Amino acid sequence: MATGRCQCGDISYEVEGDPHHSALCHCADCRRSAGAHMVGWALFSQDNVRVTGSPTLYRSSEHVTRQFCGKCGTGLFYTNSSAFPGMIDVQTATLDDQSVYPPAIHVQWAEAAPWMGQAHELPKFDRFPEG
Repeated sequence: MATGRCQCGDISYEVEGDPHHSALCHCADCRRSAGAHMVGWALFSQDNVRVTGSPTLYRSSEHVTRQFCGKCGTGLFYTNSSAFPGMIDVQTATLDDQSVYPPAIHVQWAEAAPWMGQAHELPKFDRFPEG
């Protein structure tokens, strides 16, 4: 079992079992929703996810509902009744243990930022660069 929560702790969750997949999504909807260049998701059967608290729901398209904390704004869950009936995506950045469901694939790569393919070639700093 894995656990996670929003930034303020008003909403927490538990997931059981292995996800159908764990992916980094590059679609424009995810980018705009998260304010990030990609979003990590792990897809589970809805029966394997237990939520404590009441996420705010946002219907972002005909078949898609995004759930987030109405207090701190943390994005948490995604359902798509057409593409993934009976399933729920969990934003993996909200997991308490970041090692549990590492991404195995990139999805919606056709919509990735044009520089994303070279992102891992950028300089890396353990904290902020000096000066």
